[in-house]
Amino acid sequence: MAATGRQPGPGTSETPGWTRRPASLAAAVTAELVQRIVRGDYPSGVTLPPEPVLCETFSVSRTVIREAVKVLQEKGLVRVRQGAGTMVSPPVQWNMLDELVLAASIAEDETLAVLDDLVVTRRLLESDMAHVAAQTAGQDTLDRLRELVDRMDELVDDVATYEEHDRLFHDAIMQASGNRIARGVVRSLEAQAITTAGYLGKSSRELCQASNAGHRRIYEHIAGKDPAGAADAMCTHITEAWLVRRGEGGDPGRLKR
Repeated sequence: MAATGRQPGPGTSETPGWTRRPASLAAAVTAELVQRIVRGDYPSGVTLPPEPVLCETFSVSRTVIREAVKVLQEKGLVRVRQGAGTMVSPPVQWNMLDELVLAASIAEDETLAVLDDLVVTRRLLESDMAHVAAQTAGQDTLDRLRELVDRMDELVDDVATYEEHDRLFHDAIMQASGNRIARGVVRSLEAQAITTAGYLGKSSRELCQASNAGHRRIYEHIAGKDPAGAADAMCTHITEAWLVRRGEGGDPGRLKR
């Protein structure tokens, strides 16, 4: 997420305002500033243009700008210093679980590093949840997992429907684990990535078949009450599926954690 845009000096605005004035001004200004900061139009350490300039850029009042800046602070993107203006914070301070910050980071990341981190996080959490599910899953859950795996074998020529069932399979395991926080984190992360081309990657009948072979191994370990085997199968499945989808982009070494 390195800065790629030119560095605007105080009192300047290098990007035009609205092409169409939005209904919710504070939310729209916030979203636009998040994108500009993540994109590097306002790099870390640079002061945002002063209020009058931002007001003119977006054709809004100072109240709207102040509300937007307050939200940016809450997201960790800026810090307001009395007498020194609003300074853009370094990426390490950004709240990457925030919907706008994560979505913008994924959109602007050509190296796939953000998606690599997302997959590693998902892998850690889902492997642990599979470990727990192998100990706690009841017969209803096992029947559901078996039903989904069998159904996905029939859906390998219908990629969109296959992927819907894929998500249901993983969610059934997360629910069986009883870890609502881990499930919430995974679902939140995937909600931001699931429509992006970089995350979805390529798919085909052969890839769906390979993916479902991984699902079946996970199911068999859970049904066999094998926590370690279930965790290992989940880890392998998520890693291999992502390496296929990401193709040659980025640095695969980031996944070896």
